Amino acid sequence: MSLDASDIEELRQLEESLWRRETRCDPDYMGSITSDDMFEFGRSGRTYTRDDLLDIPDQEIPATLPLQGFTVHEVTPDVALVTYVSELRHATLDLGNRSSLWVRSEGRWKLRFHQGTVIPTAEV
Repeated sequence: MSLDASDIEELRQLEESLWRRETRCDPDYMGSITSDDMFEFGRSGRTYTRDDLLDIPDQEIPATLPLQGFTVHEVTPDVALVTYVSELRHATLDLGNRSSLWVRSEGRWKLRFHQGTVIPTAEV
């Protein structure tokens, strides 16, 4: 069984939920969609654990949705690599290449790994 259109749409919704204040800043929600061993390499170069993600303060997330260049790459029928470009509007426009590894277990997708890499504005 390979990924179908409903898997791709579910992964899009899950990934976009990481950029919505009402879901990203909700530790119960984030706990339900992340694996216990989830970690992230942030745009800053810092490494974040799942506990770090569950402890994010309630704050506005100035992200542009839908996600630019959203693509799902099937690794196996139960592992998907999602890639896209994030666009955050602070005082300046911050762009980043993003990748997330989602693993399906017991019928649910869980985020296992995320990475953000800065796109220098000179390259845009």
